[in-house]
Amino acid sequence: MAQQGWTDARSAAGTHNRWLIVAIISMATFMEVLDTSIANVSLTHIAGGLSASQDEAAWVLTSYLVANAIVIPISGWLSDVIGRKRYYMISVALFTVSSLCCGLAPNLGLLIVARLFQGIGGGGLAPSEQSILADTFPPAKRGQAFAAYGVVVVVGPVLGPTLGGWITDNISWHWIFLINVPIGIASLFLVNHFLCEPEALKQDRAKKLKGGLRVDYIGFALVALGLGCLELTLDRGERDDWFSSGFIIATSIISVVSLVSLVFWELARKDPIVDIRMLGNRNFAITTLFMMTTGVVLFGTTVLIPQMLQQVLGYTATNAGLALTTGGLATLIAMPIAGQLAGRVDTRMLLIPALLMQAVALYYMTGWNTQISYGDASFGRLLSAAGLPFLFVPISIAAYVGLPANKTNEASALLNVSRNLGGSIGISLAQAALIERGQVHQSRIVEGLNPLNPDYVQGLDQLTQSVGTGGTDAALGTLLGQIGQQAQMLAFLDVFKAIMIFVLCIVPLGLLLRQGKSKGHGAA
Repeated sequence: MAQQGWTDARSAAGTHNRWLIVAIISMATFMEVLDTSIANVSLTHIAGGLSASQDEAAWVLTSYLVANAIVIPISGWLSDVIGRKRYYMISVALFTVSSLCCGLAPNLGLLIVARLFQGIGGGGLAPSEQSILADTFPPAKRGQAFAAYGVVVVVGPVLGPTLGGWITDNISWHWIFLINVPIGIASLFLVNHFLCEPEALKQDRAKKLKGGLRVDYIGFALVALGLGCLELTLDRGERDDWFSSGFIIATSIISVVSLVSLVFWELARKDPIVDIRMLGNRNFAITTLFMMTTGVVLFGTTVLIPQMLQQVLGYTATNAGLALTTGGLATLIAMPIAGQLAGRVDTRMLLIPALLMQAVALYYMTGWNTQISYGDASFGRLLSAAGLPFLFVPISIAAYVGLPANKTNEASALLNVSRNLGGSIGISLAQAALIERGQVHQSRIVEGLNPLNPDYVQGLDQLTQSVGTGGTDAALGTLLGQIGQQAQMLAFLDVFKAIMIFVLCIVPLGLLLRQGKSKGHGAA
């Protein structure tokens, strides 16, 4: 049952203004969310600068994601044991110092190690911040608080590729990491002076540590192996040709065995490191799935649209990133509206239309072709981005309905796991589907290209005349390029359609959500 009569006993604001706390914690959020996508466009420069291959440089991304995946689910437990404010400051400090080490790394090995520690620090930020917001704001104001916070969570991945491309092109790839240092220092100073550790949390910690600290070592090992190997499988699968690689087979088996064992092990313990029992709460289970869907759509389209613009239409990395900017603007405008409505309107009335809006945006993208304009690409992203706030804010509120007040840390951790996992799964499956569907479409197009086909003969003659010098060989080269372009475009359309169908299948679950009654700690 939800806790009756909300009080500010667990508020991190103390005597300070609650909205000041939102602004302060958003600084570290923006730094961490931006960093998950900013390095993607700089991989080629990093590889060249450190005399490494593109595949070796890809471990710069993989190492961060693996460390992040391991830390996020246990961050709720760490926050309870260490103290929320103390753990948050340790995370910010570790992320900042690691960013400095990344920027100064003289070789690839040290850069990968620094990124591992950066991922550990970054993994503790978002769960702690969402827990702080859930405890600091009363139910009536929680929607607005999550909306303000959600701006940086949603806009960060949009700005990351564009900002990363600009910094790399105009300054140096080192600065995609070094820009975190002043932000991190400022964040630490402000958190230390304005964020409070409520007495209620101190009492919860003392109760937890009474009789000595009991660490679920087996649970931690299963989390690390399960999610770490899952992230390795998803991130490296495409590069290593999936299950033709012994490494991918091994990581897949370890991940499945560890995660299944984790469920049984944690359900049998009184003090689990990851409280899986919370998924028995219907609202929390459904909102976790919705948050995973948000991750699939947000991170999937953020990667796919610039990739399509570069590979199929020949855009530069900077221009492809700028095509997402209109989506960021739409999110900025829609987020305050979502915050205002979230505390007043039935959660289902926001979530279901928002999911349908994602389906409409994806359906619009399935109508693209190789002749689309910059405006067409921007409008597709705008449609999707305008609906994202109406997913993120209601999900963040509905997740806490019916949960005990002392479970906000664990709930925030699992929500962030689901969002990141959704993003990783969406990107990985999309990349695999692009290659498979591209090959299918290319083979189908090529089937009709033979000398017995009069349309082919006539088209080749016209192409030979248009290319001028080079004759038939030049015409065939041009034709093959056009076939590859068409096949790639059709593959992207297939992926957009698959994501659309997935979203539509999830929509009916919104009807099962319970509406909070504003009495409890987690009511909306």
